[in-house]
Amino acid sequence: MGNWWHTNIAEPGKLPLLLALAAFVLTFAITRTITRMIRAGKGPFRNITPGGIHIHHVVPGVVLTVIGGFGAVAAGRHGVAAGVCAVIFGVGAGLVLDEFALILHLDDVYWTEEGRQSVEVVVLTASLVVLVLAGFSPLGVDDVTDAEQQSRIGVITSYAVNFCFVLIALFKGKTRMAVIGTLVPFVALVGALRLARPTSPWAKRFYRDRHRARSKAVLRAYHHDVRWAGPRRKFQDLIGGAPDRVPLPPAPKP
Repeated sequence: MGNWWHTNIAEPGKLPLLLALAAFVLTFAITRTITRMIRAGKGPFRNITPGGIHIHHVVPGVVLTVIGGFGAVAAGRHGVAAGVCAVIFGVGAGLVLDEFALILHLDDVYWTEEGRQSVEVVVLTASLVVLVLAGFSPLGVDDVTDAEQQSRIGVITSYAVNFCFVLIALFKGKTRMAVIGTLVPFVALVGALRLARPTSPWAKRFYRDRHRARSKAVLRAYHHDVRWAGPRRKFQDLIGGAPDRVPLPPAPKP
């Protein structure tokens, strides 16, 4: 165990990344627990509203992210300072991405359907960091031997080809597959080969006169959404809490 830790974490300088990931996930979990308690009116926690202004936790999150980020750049990848800065950065990033939907919409959508985007971004971010810790390098160049490192043309070509797959997947409306595909080439390849989502730029450009392809894309997107919408909502509710229900408008009087 000690040899594995030294070979895979300490010696490559991945300990700050591991600390940042742990701080990020723990901060998000604690923040969501506190906000759910505030929402339910339980516990000693309350919203911070000095002067009637609601201070969202994204504000201290930005400050901590800036401090931890610049500190990590100055501290390098080894030493106590690097670890401390990594923890500060992870805490700040957890606070910021927990309110990603607020930043995106410039509105307090924390407990709405739009607020689910924050949970998706946090889960995706944590997954990508885990992949990096597991040994995947950006764009999928992993475990490159000395001979492969000397062949720069081959490495650059692999970067370029995979980047093309990522762009195609992105234009086909497969955002998650495109992001994960930057680390796992096979995912980007699958996203590039499959039919585009009907509302994507790719479908609007290339399926405009291909009625059969457009119909097949709509049908596949419908079946995919029906299959995964329920489990995805339950997973998001489990992590971040269920959004507020929008009351239905009153029925018109006869």
